[in-house]
Amino acid sequence: MDLLFELNITQAPKGSRDISSNLYRQLKSAILAGRLRSGSRLPSTRNASFALGVSRNTAQDVYERLAHDGLVVARHGSGTFVSAPLRKAKARPDNDIFGKCDGRISEFWTGQDVSDWIGFWRESRGAGTSDEPRVELRPAIIDPKLFPHAMFRQVMARQLRRLETRPTSFKSPQRNQGNHQLRKAIADHIALTRAVACVPEDVVVTSGAQQAFDLIARTLVKAGETVVAVEDPGYPPMRVPFAAAGAKLVPVRVDREGILVDEIPADASIICVCPSHQFPLGMSMSPARRKALVAFAAKAGAVIVEDDYDGEFRYDGSPLEALRSGSPSDPVFYVGSFSKCMFPSLRLGFLVPPRWAIQSLVAAKNCTDWHCSIPLQMAVASFVRDGHLARHVRRLRRLYRERRRHISNLLDTHLGGVVDLVPSFYGMHVAAVARTELDCESISEALSRRGVMIHSLDRYFLGPKTASGFVISYAAADPAALDLAVEALAEEISRASVRGGAEKRSQAW
Repeated sequence: MDLLFELNITQAPKGSRDISSNLYRQLKSAILAGRLRSGSRLPSTRNASFALGVSRNTAQDVYERLAHDGLVVARHGSGTFVSAPLRKAKARPDNDIFGKCDGRISEFWTGQDVSDWIGFWRESRGAGTSDEPRVELRPAIIDPKLFPHAMFRQVMARQLRRLETRPTSFKSPQRNQGNHQLRKAIADHIALTRAVACVPEDVVVTSGAQQAFDLIARTLVKAGETVVAVEDPGYPPMRVPFAAAGAKLVPVRVDREGILVDEIPADASIICVCPSHQFPLGMSMSPARRKALVAFAAKAGAVIVEDDYDGEFRYDGSPLEALRSGSPSDPVFYVGSFSKCMFPSLRLGFLVPPRWAIQSLVAAKNCTDWHCSIPLQMAVASFVRDGHLARHVRRLRRLYRERRRHISNLLDTHLGGVVDLVPSFYGMHVAAVARTELDCESISEALSRRGVMIHSLDRYFLGPKTASGFVISYAAADPAALDLAVEALAEEISRASVRGGAEKRSQAW
């Protein structure tokens, strides 16, 4: 069967002796220019009159000339296909995510800060090219094999079958806050697991947490005026939408109890925090610090963006409630996601804002993409409502608890006198802070060449670096992989220590 062939062929005048050469030149030009790519199938000669405007014999002659030039290849019984290109475009470096611009792009999007923040998962060229086994220790990356895909396929198939018999909907695709069943499932789930008091009408479904940050920035930031306080170190991609909206970003240090409220600028109108499991250090915000933060926001008329990063995974201690209380005067925008408790490629998250902000947030959401995939929302709603998510999270908690214990023991055995673990009871990673100053970014690059993918703390700072160390995830690495990784880490730290000179005391944790 012939596939669609949409190349515009300019016909030679009727009676012209140049019909064959005319078609040959156009096809050759299209192949060399890349408009007909390698592997593209040319129309069959029996359909040449319809597709190319020439006779079958003329098409056969042109194809033979192209084959003689090495531009196409005939496969018996299959057809004629464009062969591999004669010239290849120079590959762009992996870490060049923007390339060059000609001045028409806004300077903001070509800045080095944005490149670093939004691309902070990208590694330098040559990373992970070793023959050694690859070990994934970067945060926010999970092992997809742990998810019950078979069960989710059943749930998804059931929802798709229902769509087959559903009558045409006359609802407008605009003003879609999210599927009601999913919003109800989210409200029930976070009420039980995070003590967030809300109803389905309070929930806005988003394309992951990143879109939630973008919607908040679009609706709250006044360009050139709004001051946004962010934890330092913190999550780099979250800074981008606020900076893009014209906000002034101010880094605020953190300690063992969380963000230092006394250092938040008095004119800050948005404060971004990860209170349950600070990203990337991992400690939970203390009750006293939480109380002080909420009091500061109330006095200053500021709002708090609460990123509940992997808050489902608690291993010790009493359950820690979210900052959001649900009262009419609550200043908290609660942001959650299904990326860690299910899998990142779902691209589904949610936002529970104060009620006065919902209408504007929904308008901004509709402006960007109208709504998230309805079949996917329905499937996730059923997955949550039927208890599959709770069972999956319980299983991951047991697994992650064992891996967390294992990595802690390994670090104590191999690097007990070199790094300190930041005390933490939540999440899917641990932060190991060096007791003395180390060039951890260089160590991270050396490890990546050995197939061990790990982040140094350096890339998380916005202001002056107050600590050096590593962020070590165990979500995608089993105990055997963790063994290999920590041994390699100890070796590279030993080499760096030998090369280094003076030792500078790092911040104590």
